[in-house]
Amino acid sequence: MGNDKDDNYCADEVCDLPEQNAVTGGAKKNEKSFEPGPGKHILLFADPMCSWCWGFQPELKKLISILNDRAQFHVVMGGLRPYTSESWQGEMQTYVHHHWQEVQKKTGQPFDYTRMNDDHFIYDTEPACRAVVCARELNPELGLAVYHDLQREFYARGQDITDTDVISEIVANAGVDKEKFLKLFTGPLARELVEFDFNQTRAFGVKGFPSIVCADDGQYAFLTLGYRAFDAMQGDVEAWLNS
Repeated sequence: MGNDKDDNYCADEVCDLPEQNAVTGGAKKNEKSFEPGPGKHILLFADPMCSWCWGFQPELKKLISILNDRAQFHVVMGGLRPYTSESWQGEMQTYVHHHWQEVQKKTGQPFDYTRMNDDHFIYDTEPACRAVVCARELNPELGLAVYHDLQREFYARGQDITDTDVISEIVANAGVDKEKFLKLFTGPLARELVEFDFNQTRAFGVKGFPSIVCADDGQYAFLTLGYRAFDAMQGDVEAWLNS
């Protein structure tokens, strides 16, 4: 379905997953399975701090709008650059700035470049990913909304979504109980939850974001490996949903 999985597809329209960020291990005994279950499922593998994921947001919303309960939708946190500890000052900062400009030009999505003035910013994507899985754990219906809201606040409004206070306000505004969220977010279970998502991403062979996998009773196919316009996906999705 859709695009072949090769190293050249969407080379300039995908946030590649660095090899050093692979999380070792997998589902442990008695731990929930990576498998989504029987029936049709669509799995989005992404990261709130992935610029092509932000560029893909309008296309994703169009995709979700046509599902009409014909498939279950899941958002899985991939972990683009989790646990980064050094500031982006210098070469990375310049690279990211240029990358954001490319995404904005291609997709028309708004970008606030205020964050670029912060030389000491640490581009650690783990807290934002952890926020999504915690919100999803507390209220499965709000996981996607929190993912979208974190994206918007970071890219369009220049907020620091590596900061716990900022994150908790965004999550609370999405409708998640703030006190319960903070208790979970700052505890050990949250680390297990987000690492499960990271491991699920690797188990499915995802190496860049955004990626979408269509699953149907144990059969899997990539719908996209990187940014892809909805118009280019719609025919494939409709055919699969109706099969």
